[in-house]
Amino acid sequence: MSKSYKEIMNEITTFVFDVDGVLTDGSVFIANDGEMHRTMNIKDGYAMKAAVDSGYNVCIISGGKNEGVRLRLSNLGIKDIHLGAPNKVATFQEYTDLHSINPAHVLYMGDDIPDYHVMKLVGLSTCPQDACAEIKTISTYISHKNGGKGAVRDVIEQVMKVQGKWMTYFDGNNN
Repeated sequence: MSKSYKEIMNEITTFVFDVDGVLTDGSVFIANDGEMHRTMNIKDGYAMKAAVDSGYNVCIISGGKNEGVRLRLSNLGIKDIHLGAPNKVATFQEYTDLHSINPAHVLYMGDDIPDYHVMKLVGLSTCPQDACAEIKTISTYISHKNGGKGAVRDVIEQVMKVQGKWMTYFDGNNN
């Protein structure tokens, strides 16, 4: 008998997220100078900071290269930010090897085909509600929130609640 996603959440030590379509809604605003701007959800950011501050590993693996994205995420305390990753599986394996992380203890959230193969390597594969069909098919948990609209907050909050760390974090940090 396989474990439920809530049972797997109890074993999660590491969160890995894609950017476009997960931390953003996938839209890009293109300015006159050609610069591409994205929008991220503050609640997702708040949850990522709570995860980092609570001792979880948080890693970003994205094919995109926007330095504004790197700055936003590093301001949340995320140190492992891999932008312009041509091969997400190789980047994931290097990251888990470097930090001695068991892939069975990783929650990965992706939304599209470039996430497919790495999602098959983790303990808990998740996706936003508006992910593509192929990703939904292999996801153990599909958030009720869309990408860039709280899907990241949803999975972090659930993991931290299952592990008894959600309100404990806020009790110790008067944010």
